Amino acid sequence: MISIHFILGLISIFTPFVLIGWFYLVLFSSLIVLLRPKAPVTVYIGLLVYVIAFEIIARMAQSSPFIPYEMGKYLLFLLLVGGILKYKTTAWPAFWMVVLLIPSLFIEKSGEVSFLDVIFNFMGPMNTALAILFFKGKRVSKFMMLHYLRLMIYPMVAVFSFAIFRTPDIQDVEFNLSANSAVAGGFGSNQVSTGLGLAAFFVFIFWINKWRLSGYRMLDTALLMLFTIQGLLTFSRGGMMTGFLGIFVVLYYLRKANAKEIIKYRLVRIGKYLIPAFLLIIGSFFIVNRLTDGLLILRYQGETAGTYAGIKEKSLNIITSGRLDIFLGDLELWADHPVTGVGVAASRYMRDRMKGVVAHVELSRLFAEHGLFGLAYFILLSYYGFKVLRSSLNPAIAGLLFAMYAVGLFTSFHAAMRTFVSPLMIGLSMLTVFERTNSNIAKKKEAEEKIPLSSPN
Repeated sequence: MISIHFILGLISIFTPFVLIGWFYLVLFSSLIVLLRPKAPVTVYIGLLVYVIAFEIIARMAQSSPFIPYEMGKYLLFLLLVGGILKYKTTAWPAFWMVVLLIPSLFIEKSGEVSFLDVIFNFMGPMNTALAILFFKGKRVSKFMMLHYLRLMIYPMVAVFSFAIFRTPDIQDVEFNLSANSAVAGGFGSNQVSTGLGLAAFFVFIFWINKWRLSGYRMLDTALLMLFTIQGLLTFSRGGMMTGFLGIFVVLYYLRKANAKEIIKYRLVRIGKYLIPAFLLIIGSFFIVNRLTDGLLILRYQGETAGTYAGIKEKSLNIITSGRLDIFLGDLELWADHPVTGVGVAASRYMRDRMKGVVAHVELSRLFAEHGLFGLAYFILLSYYGFKVLRSSLNPAIAGLLFAMYAVGLFTSFHAAMRTFVSPLMIGLSMLTVFERTNSNIAKKKEAEEKIPLSSPN
């Protein structure tokens, strides 16, 4: 499957129609199976994570209108609502998260908001609430959880393939102290780095736990380095830092496991893998830093062309590429409209700072546009995060689930909730993952649950 998606990304450089055909073949053939009354929820989740992860490569291949540009928002919404109706749910706090978002739809204090503005800003937090509502309480085996991670890695292989073959000779790329779309296949560097950072995080999980991904240890190592190097070359920091955050969380949980837990859950003793893991990541960083004549490390130190030349003074706002001013501008709006907020999408047109710029920090946007309802929404979102902390006694599973929640939440602080990453990662972190026995019955049931895309090779 890795090689198939590598080729799929390569073909997408020349024509989007193979990608479009593959996408709809998977979608419709899977829906036919899922229309059966007793179709297992594990299959439904598999379809959802796989097709939604195609959002980035579909945009890179310019497959719109056949695969709409905002496909991730629309399709995720439809699949989540369909899943909630089909498989039921009892996550009442998440239901109230949905309710809390609705009042701001009837408030618009700027006079400039369009319907597309509303969709662009509203669907992210709505899908996050629906994802919690759908995924919460669903029980899946560890085997199936790893299967879902593979299904999300495969489309990112296509993203990498597209990006690397569209990247000019590295000697011809003009690197500077800003994000670089040339090494992102000519597409948005922030979205590409988000996808590659997420893929690097997932591959690292397989690598450090010695779980099977490609079936070849050297290939898994190569995938980890390639995702990391290409992501770093984009010079877009948010996506890669999000992946590194997920890695740190996983290592923390594995590192604090005691001897009894290591034996009981057959955890790897990560001491001998910790140094090689850091060497892989740090080595990738220094390779890219050398390829860019030292500019990468300056980029991650927050330098810009202006600060490096001494024209501008380095500040937290410059380091965060203006996100601090957007954040503060939203808080000022919230102070002026504390109860109801200014309405969905109106903050962009009303804030004094960074006026006209879309929100990049979902937290401040919730406060500014939803008022106290947005605050209550975030409190409930945090409540579910604390529950994930105690989601499993197995440190490997607990670390994985909380890392996904942290990745989803952190992504909302640099890219709001405009991509599939925040809703899907936070949703998946709500799953209850259990260990299966090695009995023939368990193996047979797992085989029945797998969908046609499940082959790891």
